[in-house]
Amino acid sequence: MAEPVWTPLELLRWTTGYLAGKNFHNARLNAELLLAGVLRCKRLDLYLQFDRPLGATELAEFKTRLRRRARREPLQYIEGTAAFRNLVLRVDPRVLIPRPETELLVGEVLRWAEGRTGLAVLDVGTGSGAVAISLATEGGDRFDRVVATDVSLDAIQLASANAADAGCTVEFREGSVYTPVRGEQFDVVVSNPPYIAESERGELDVEVRDWEPQSALFAGADGLSVLRDLVRGAGAHLNAGGLLALETGSGQTEIVAALIRGVGGFAEPRVVPDLAGRSRMVLAAYRGRE
Repeated sequence: MAEPVWTPLELLRWTTGYLAGKNFHNARLNAELLLAGVLRCKRLDLYLQFDRPLGATELAEFKTRLRRRARREPLQYIEGTAAFRNLVLRVDPRVLIPRPETELLVGEVLRWAEGRTGLAVLDVGTGSGAVAISLATEGGDRFDRVVATDVSLDAIQLASANAADAGCTVEFREGSVYTPVRGEQFDVVVSNPPYIAESERGELDVEVRDWEPQSALFAGADGLSVLRDLVRGAGAHLNAGGLLALETGSGQTEIVAALIRGVGGFAEPRVVPDLAGRSRMVLAAYRGRE
């Protein structure tokens, strides 16, 4: 018996029902994105070819992608890319999928650096390289040097590939927090570190908990272990007049602001909300060693 012929429209209808039956939110959108990835087209362009039959190779690839998605593997890992500001970054389970909140963190650093030139930047916990590469590509002459660190060699390798794709220069170094830059100073220290408490593991979406790298998610019993290290060591690595810019978990900003006040040498921290109005970032200018 001949294999049934599938058109994009028929496949979208069937897949939408299949995913809805597995309790996927936005089942239709998931189906569209999976098929658009197979056909190498924009999502809305699927409807310009809604009645053309899919080839055997296309169907086989779609089935593979659908099986992966049915296991709750994130779409970005299935596609192998994630959008971040002006970039399309390679991503896979070695690195955290970049989030919109972190785009705002980059924007805050860029605004702070306006009118300045020749700055040195340190991105701690770079992951895919999203922050470091965005600053290097968007900063113009504001940033003369961008250094990025990560405890994961796998992440460093992927971030290096992303920097090469973007055509920018970033110094990548393996190691925890400030260890790879011992004795060096910068004008900006920026980080989107792990900040989820171990006690919150069961509350996470399965697509995050079961697929994204644990070392990029969890930071001790209260989620603050890495943020504490970042704040305590910042003064040794910031030039006077420099900026400490940190992304935090919801509900952590006031704790982090208090940590910054406690170490001394910083102006009053500024708490910045995300697009939903939740306090998610803490920025503080460094006045110098007291």
